[in-house]
Amino acid sequence: MNRFSSLLMALVLSICLSVLVGPSSAFAADHAASPADGEHASAHKLGDQVHPASVAPFGLLLLCIAVFPLLNPHWWEHNKNKGLIVAALGIPTAIYIVTFGHSGLEALEHAGKEYISFLVLLGSLFVISGGVYVRGSLKGSPLVNSMFLGLGAAVASFIGTTGASMLLIRPLLRANERRTRVAHVVVFFIFTVSNCGGLLTPLGDPPLFLGFLKGVPFEWTLRLWPQWAVVNGLLLVVFFIWDSMAIHREAHSPAEEAALETPLSPEKFGIDGLHNFLGLIGIVAIIYSSGQGYGTGGAAWPFGVQEGLMLAVTIACYLMTSSATREKNRFGFGPIIEVAVLFAGIFATMIPALAILNVKGKSLGIDTPAQFFWASGILSSFLDNAPTYLTFAVTACGIHGVDAGEGRYLAEFLKLPAVQGTAQILAAISCGSVFMGANTYIGNGPNFMVKAIAEENNVRMPGFFGYMTYSGAILIPIFIVVTFIFFR
Repeated sequence: MNRFSSLLMALVLSICLSVLVGPSSAFAADHAASPADGEHASAHKLGDQVHPASVAPFGLLLLCIAVFPLLNPHWWEHNKNKGLIVAALGIPTAIYIVTFGHSGLEALEHAGKEYISFLVLLGSLFVISGGVYVRGSLKGSPLVNSMFLGLGAAVASFIGTTGASMLLIRPLLRANERRTRVAHVVVFFIFTVSNCGGLLTPLGDPPLFLGFLKGVPFEWTLRLWPQWAVVNGLLLVVFFIWDSMAIHREAHSPAEEAALETPLSPEKFGIDGLHNFLGLIGIVAIIYSSGQGYGTGGAAWPFGVQEGLMLAVTIACYLMTSSATREKNRFGFGPIIEVAVLFAGIFATMIPALAILNVKGKSLGIDTPAQFFWASGILSSFLDNAPTYLTFAVTACGIHGVDAGEGRYLAEFLKLPAVQGTAQILAAISCGSVFMGANTYIGNGPNFMVKAIAEENNVRMPGFFGYMTYSGAILIPIFIVVTFIFFR
C-alpha cells in the first residue's frame, strides 16, 4: 500500500468513526433525557433512533468503489485491500447499530441473513454455470452479438440474472476475442442479461423473489411483459447500431471486418458439463419450493434450509465437473470473492439508510406510479435492489392502509379495488427496482461479477463513473419512454 492509499484509508476511517461516536448534541441529549430508553428501544423502529449522519459510511464506501480504481487501480485490484476498506467502514457501522439494543441486533441479524442468502444464491449460480462450457464458433458480429443478448434477456427470467450472466458471458467474450472495441458489448450485456431481462418471474431477480415471499402470485410478474419487451427491445436496437459503428471504426475494409468477426478457435457446437444444467434446475426448484413453503404448510422455510440445500447441490456439481472444463472456461473464484467482500460492506453500511427510509417513506410525498418507478429505481441504483423493493412496497401499503407486518401483506395490497391503482404501483416498483439496478455496477450482484470476468479476459472495462456515463446516456432516455407509456 503506497502512502497516498494509506492516508486516504486513514481519512475514511477517521471520518467514519467521528460520525459514529460523535453524533450531534441534540441527538445525544435525546438519549440522555430518559434512562429507560434502552429498555424500550425495541418498541421503536430503528429508523427513528439512528442519526442521519450514520449514512456517511455507506456514502464513503460508494465513493471508495468509484474513486480508488481511478486513483490507484493496482492497489484496488487486490481483494485484500478492498477488505481493508470494507472493514474500516462496515465494522464501526455494525458496532453503532448494536448500541440500539434489540432493534439494532435484529436489524443486524436480518442484514446478515440476507447477505448470506444473497451470497449463497450468487455463489451457487456462479460455480454451477462456471462448469458449463459452450463450444462452438460464434461470430463476433453485430447481428450475432445482438441475438446473443436477446437470448440472454429471454432466459434471465427463468434461471435468474446471475445464472444467465455466468452461463453466457464467457461464450460472448470468446466470440469477440479478435476485436479490441468490446467494452460496450459487456456493458450492454449487463444492461440486458444481468438486469432488465429478469423481470418476468420471481426467479429472475431478488426483488421479485422477495415480493413472491410477501404474497405476490408467482405468475403475476408475467403481466409485465410489455415493459420487458419495450426496454429490452430498445436496448437491442441501440446495441446493434452501436456495435455496427464500433466494428466499422475498427476495421478498414470488409475483409478485415470479416476477419474480426471470426473466432480465434473454430470448433463444432457442443456443451461440456451438461450435468450442471440439472444443478441449475435444482437451484431454481429449491428457491421455488422455499417460496411456496413446501413441507412447512405454506410458511417460509427456516433460515439455513434453503441455503444448505443450494450449497449441497453446488458442491455436488463442482465435484462432478472436470477441472479441464473449468480451465477452458477460465473459471476462477476471484469474481465471486470480490462480490462477497464488497457486498459485505454494502449490506452492513446500508442498514442505517434503509432504516431511515423505512420510517420516513410516507413523508417523501410519493404516491403515483411514476414517482414509485423513479424513487425505487434511483435507490436501487445505489442500494441493494431487494430491500429497496420491500421499502417502497411497505410505503405503498401504508399509504393504502394495508398492515405491512409479517406475512404475505402484498397479497392483500393487490386485492384492493382496481380504482386504487395498487397493481400499477406494484408494477412501477417492480420495474424500477429491476431495470435501474443496471444504472451502476453496485445496483445488482451480477454487475460486478460480469465486470470482473471481462477484466480477467483482458477487456478494459469503464470505471464506476465511466459506466454511469453509458447508463445515463442509454438507459435514462429509455426509462423516460417507459414512464410516459406505462406509468404516467
